[in-house]
This record gives sequence, C-alpha cells and structure tokens, in this order.
Amino acid sequence: MPTTATATCTIDGREVAIAGQRNLLEAIRASGIDLPTFCYHSELSVYGACRLCLVEIEGRGVQASCTIAPEPGMVVRTQTPQLRRLRRTNLELLLANHQGDCACCDKSGSCRLQDLALRLGAQRGRFVRTVPERQPDRSSPAVHRDPGKCILCGDCVRVCDEVQGIGALDFAFRGERTVVQPAFGKPLAESDCVHCGQCSRVCPTGALIPANDVERAWQALSDPARCVVVQVAPAVRVALAEALRLPPHADALGLLAAGLRRLGAHRVYDTAFAADLTVIEEGNEFVRRWRHGERLPMFTSCCPAWVACAEKHLPDWLPHLSSCRSPQQMLASVLRRHPDAVGDPRPLTVISIMPCTAKKFEAARAEFCRDGQPDVDLVLTTQEAARLLASAGLDVARLDPEPADLPFGLKTGAAVLFGMSGGVATAVLRYASAVLGDGRLRHHDFRELRDGDGLRLAECALAGRTLRVAAVSGLSAARRLLSDLRSGRLAVDLVEVMACPGGCVGGAGQPVDHSGEQRLRRAQALVAADRSEVMRMSAENPAVGRLYETCLERPGSHTAEEWLHTRYQPRRRLGDLDLLFTQGERSGRLLVLACLGTSCHLRGGPRLVQQLIEAVEARGLQQRVEVRATFCLERCGEGPNVRVGERLVEQASVERVLAAIDEQLGNA
Repeated sequence: MPTTATATCTIDGREVAIAGQRNLLEAIRASGIDLPTFCYHSELSVYGACRLCLVEIEGRGVQASCTIAPEPGMVVRTQTPQLRRLRRTNLELLLANHQGDCACCDKSGSCRLQDLALRLGAQRGRFVRTVPERQPDRSSPAVHRDPGKCILCGDCVRVCDEVQGIGALDFAFRGERTVVQPAFGKPLAESDCVHCGQCSRVCPTGALIPANDVERAWQALSDPARCVVVQVAPAVRVALAEALRLPPHADALGLLAAGLRRLGAHRVYDTAFAADLTVIEEGNEFVRRWRHGERLPMFTSCCPAWVACAEKHLPDWLPHLSSCRSPQQMLASVLRRHPDAVGDPRPLTVISIMPCTAKKFEAARAEFCRDGQPDVDLVLTTQEAARLLASAGLDVARLDPEPADLPFGLKTGAAVLFGMSGGVATAVLRYASAVLGDGRLRHHDFRELRDGDGLRLAECALAGRTLRVAAVSGLSAARRLLSDLRSGRLAVDLVEVMACPGGCVGGAGQPVDHSGEQRLRRAQALVAADRSEVMRMSAENPAVGRLYETCLERPGSHTAEEWLHTRYQPRRRLGDLDLLFTQGERSGRLLVLACLGTSCHLRGGPRLVQQLIEAVEARGLQQRVEVRATFCLERCGEGPNVRVGERLVEQASVERVLAAIDEQLGNA
C-alpha cells in the first residue's frame, strides 16, 4: 500500500495527492474544482446537511464528499449527469421555501444561494411552497434575522456554539416545521446573544445580516443644522479596499476620508487616536493593579461582545475587567464633553465606521448616553461604508486620498494594532515597559499555547518580575482560558479577549472571508502599518498628551474616570426582563432588591419587578432609586419579598413597596 506521503486518489480522471485533507471535499477543492456547498466551513464541524457536495465514488455510489475521508486508490466523479440533476433538484427545493425578494435583499450580490442558483441553472417554481411566511426579527440593534430566507444549513447554530460558546440559536421543531431560532422563539434581543454577528458572517443567504443603518447615515449627512463627525476604526482601513474592489489590503483610510467629505461629513477622525488614549488609561490601570496584586488577571474591555458575554454568562469575572471604555466610546465621549474639540458650534452627530456589529449594540447601551443622547449616534460596518459610497455613485479609486482631521487624526503604531488579536496586549506591554522598565520599545512574540485554539501567550521581565500576557480570540477559546485560570493550569497577569476569530480584522462587519486567508492578510497589513509609523508607543502621541494637559489632567484622574471609564454589571434575562442582579459596588442610590427565587417567582415576582421599574421611572426617581433583582431574601413563605434599603417588605405589592421607598427617601 502506498505511504501517506505518496498516496493518491483519482478525481474526474486525474490523480490527486492526498496531503492531509480532512475530507474528500478539501481534496477536490485542492485539485482546482470548486464543489458547491452551503453548510461546509473549514473552521466548523462537518454537518453534511445541504447535500450539494455530492460525488460518485466507485463502489460506494453517491456520497456527500464533506463527510468522507480521502483514501488511496479511491475513484471519484464530481460532474456526472445524475449528480448535476441531484444538485439542481436540491437547490430548487430550497428555493421553493425561500422568500424571493432578492433584488432588495441586503445579501444581494454576495448571496451564496443566488450565486449557486445561477451557476447550477436552478429554476424557481417547479415545487410548491410548504412553509408559512415568517416575520423578520429586527429587535437587535446589531443583527437582523429573517426566518423566511433561512435554508436550514445550520452554519449560524454551529458558529454560535462551537466558535463562540454562546448557543443563542438552535433548531426547533421537526420536519417541514423546522426553524432556526433563539430559545422559546424569543426575539434575538431577548436571548443570550452577545451581538458579535458571527452568525451573519457565515450565513450564506440574507437570513442573518448586520443591521443596516445606511439610510440613517444619509439622513445625518444631509442635515445642514448639524455638524457630522465620522470616526474610523483601525481594522476598517485594511478591509475597506476589498469591499470597494480596490487593490487588496491597501490602507484605504485616505480614500474613505475623501469620500466621506464629498458626502457631507464635516470632520473625519481616526479611532486609532482613541486607541492610544485607551492604552494609557488601561495601561495605567494595569500597572496599578500589577504593583499591588489587585484583581489579577486584568481583562481588556475594548470588545463589546466580550463585555456582553461576561455580563450575561461570566459575571464572577466582571471585577477583573478593565473599567476603560472602548476606543469608539472614548473618542465620542471626548467629542461630546470637550467644548473646543470640533470647533463647530452646531450640535454634533457622531458616526462610527467599525468592523464589528457589536459596536452597534455598544453605542446603544444606557451607560453611554447622557440625558437621552447617545455619545455615538449610529454605527456603520465596513460593508455599510462601502455601500454608502457606492450609493452616491462615487468612483473612490479616482479620488485623491485625504488625511484624517487633527488633532484626533494623529496616531501611533501601537494604536493601529488594535485591529488584530494580540494588538491591544502588545500596545499595553509597550506602555508597561516604558513605565516599569527602561522605556525602550520591545518586540514581544506571542506563542501558540494550543494549536488552532486562538490562544497565545507572551512574557517579559519587568521590574524584577515576569509579566505574562495572554491574547485570545473567539469566545469559546476565552472560556477554555478561564477554565485554565480557575484550575491553576495557567497563570497570567493581563488577558486580551476579542470575540471574533483573529480580532477585529475578522469582525462580522468586514467583507466576508470564509477561509481565514483574508483575515490573516489584514492582520499582516496592520503589522506593516505599525512598523512604518515613526511613533510606536502610545505615550509618544503628542495630541493625547495635549488632551491630558487641557482637559484630563493625568491618567486615572477624576475627569478621566468620568470621561473615559464606565462600570459593568451582571445581567440575566428573565422572560422579557433584562435585569441587573446584585453584585459589585453600590451606586449611591436607594437600593430596591426584588426576590426572584422559586417561591417569589411563583407568586408573581417577575411581574412585580417590571411594575416597580415602570413606577420608579414614572415618578422620575431613576437618579435616587435603583431596582435590582436577587435570588433569595430567605423569607420564602411570605413572598413576594422586596428589600427597600434595610427594610424588608413581605407579601409585597407595588403600592407597599412605593410607600417604603417614600419612607426611606424621606428619612434620607
């Protein structure tokens, strides 16, 4: 028998080497044949649902090539009349139940179903629709779901479970009633979703798409009464060229700035400026914790999907998160609070262009609103930015590149690295080296801890100690890291977590990349951009230094805390309620704790919580009273129970609790 190194199989009459491919599909594609699939992704488990990658194997008949390993001597045919007929029939069955508004679908032009229907010559109308119309779900600010366009390939289910470890989507019911949906058929906004959008990245149709805010952006750009400020994230600059069909991986920020100004933007800033600001605040916070051994390891908080995951699924780790806002929110906060930041007296509209759908969710968080005004008005993804320019008919390639506006267009190489996994950790290490060491820039190499696991480790000697830093991308990998930390198998001081594989370069708002090759090239482009910068440590950015001199005083000052930091709380969903559960510091307001243990739950506890929240808001007491939930007040026979300050209200009703609130506020 031939050895593994020389083993071959025959595909369509040609000998093809077997070189470690996981399955026959990979061997076929390696031979230059693009066999169609919906449900196959190299980074996910094999599912074998779509039945488009069918092949004929001599002696075995028709098989799904994704589920069979290549073997020496195997004879395979990929294009027989029977196979072409089967693929076309399978595709037409999918089209029968697929909602057919292709011309106005957000996925039009990049839809895998549309592409394969044209390629295989599928005809619509041969089969009768058997499933009822299903209503779209637009409850989430990050991702919209249209069940009528779902082909049940299971890609979203597997990426949410296997890559992210969240499991917000799954199959429900059986037969022709089968659907993919959140638990109990709830809207996506009421599920365990963390808004990373990776489901929309792998979805081959328009069943899951990033929320579309292009029209809102046009409305803002067309309003002469407002000053429109646009900020652009580091990872956008190396992916936008792909979406605009320009030479790949070129730094397209200059072209984007020119195009945005043509559309009506008054200022274009670089979010990398705020990344430098984040490094100084987060680095200062880390150095303080490391010196005193407090709440280590410290976790970065730049990724809003990671923060949402910690709040919903890992609340015991919340004290370890940095209190820093993300660069998006830091820059927006400075723009809103700095009286001379923009130099335009008109009211501001702040638009962010980000690689990530979770940034849409982050911008809508209550923590980042003041008096009902969000710091960031709306967020566009890289794909939406390309669509915005295209809808204006701009030939971007013919524009002359323009720089970002100063002072918030100045950046260092460390800030550019924020767009890739390991970049934030590298930037903070550089800052820590300057503060704790001799101030010289050092290159820190991350080494893989587990092959293909998204987890890497770097260490360096500082102040006579060894500082260990971990960088992890993908929330499942982050959970495995946390398990190692809990068990003592791993000890680190600083952990950078990015929800998307590869970091922001692999964000769900970027041009779709199923192989991971484009993601790698984008990261390489960011590394090259870092090396080409004259300033490579965030503390060297003179515009950041000037901001501290004029407004922020120093890292960690009272003003810096107010402008650049925030607090996160454990969050659990209970029915339609998005509840804050007791943990962490008191807010200074009168604390109302409603019990939701089993006994109180059965006696109407959830409804009572909702009524109390509405009553407090109706009376305008939000600044003086905070309603939270707890699991047991240990008076189970007298429920529902509510503790108002130090007073326990048994057999509670809204009226009795409000009376206790009035009494406590009066005493205060």
